[in-house]
Amino acid sequence: MSSVQIITITEDRDGQRLDNFLMSQLKGVPKSWVYRVIRKGEVRVNKKRIKPLYNLRVGDQVRIPPVRTTAPKPAPDNIRPDFAEALTNAIIYEDPYFMIVNKPHGLAVHGGSGLSFGLIEAMRALKPEEHNLELVHRLDRDTSGCVMIAKKRSVLKKLQRLIQEKHIDKKYLCLVTGHWPEGADKVNAPLLKNQVQSGERLVKVDEEGKKSLTKFRLIKRFQAHTLMEAYPVTGRTHQIRVHCQYMRCPIIGDDKYCPDEVNKEARQLGFNRLFLHASSLTFEHPETSKTVSVKAPLGVELKAPLENLN
Repeated sequence: MSSVQIITITEDRDGQRLDNFLMSQLKGVPKSWVYRVIRKGEVRVNKKRIKPLYNLRVGDQVRIPPVRTTAPKPAPDNIRPDFAEALTNAIIYEDPYFMIVNKPHGLAVHGGSGLSFGLIEAMRALKPEEHNLELVHRLDRDTSGCVMIAKKRSVLKKLQRLIQEKHIDKKYLCLVTGHWPEGADKVNAPLLKNQVQSGERLVKVDEEGKKSLTKFRLIKRFQAHTLMEAYPVTGRTHQIRVHCQYMRCPIIGDDKYCPDEVNKEARQLGFNRLFLHASSLTFEHPETSKTVSVKAPLGVELKAPLENLN
């Protein structure tokens, strides 16, 4: 963009933060540039200086200065045919308002931290006709399963409100080591984020942490493992993983919270990844009021060794 641009905010962008709006308009531009031009007053709203956290309103006039970018990062504009086919097959629900994707293990939900792209960038490349695709929520890179992607800003806000108000029933499948304690159907333990010297983010149960509640249901017991269904009532970082560790039944394949020797044994059984899968979503459609209920099948890399446990 080589000249000043003036954008009028429509209803679909009403309530969006200024910094997030700019990053959605200037994809590929570093965040540091966005915050710098806001700070210097080069970005204006209704001809006035404004802060990055300002919530835009319908009719606001946003001035965006000229943008000069270096060579763009590799983007999935021409994603490999096999990857495109896999992503298309991973869409388990779609309508004019949003879609739900069974995210594969190992794929980040968005680019960053050394990754040029993730699920959302790939879906934008796969569906160029959809100009407003946005993640409704996130999953860890190592976790597979249901991820919602909104097609309209107004629907994004409604879906996120459903999550905040706990009106979306979100369940996970996890295979833990050992025998889950009889009758332990919930874990109510506060979680505290901690960052070690290497920069790695870890979470631990700590009285000074944030209130965290996970409900559990026992699905099946095996000789040395237990298949569990988990329902996180709160949405803390690594919540299910740390609550399982707290119960002395860590999730197999968890390189942060499960002992190395346990993971080594799991690999010998064919489990080569974290066994945590966002298996289902159930909620009232924000536009039609009909019940949406979807299930994401386990990938073969989890399903096959799980069947062998029988």
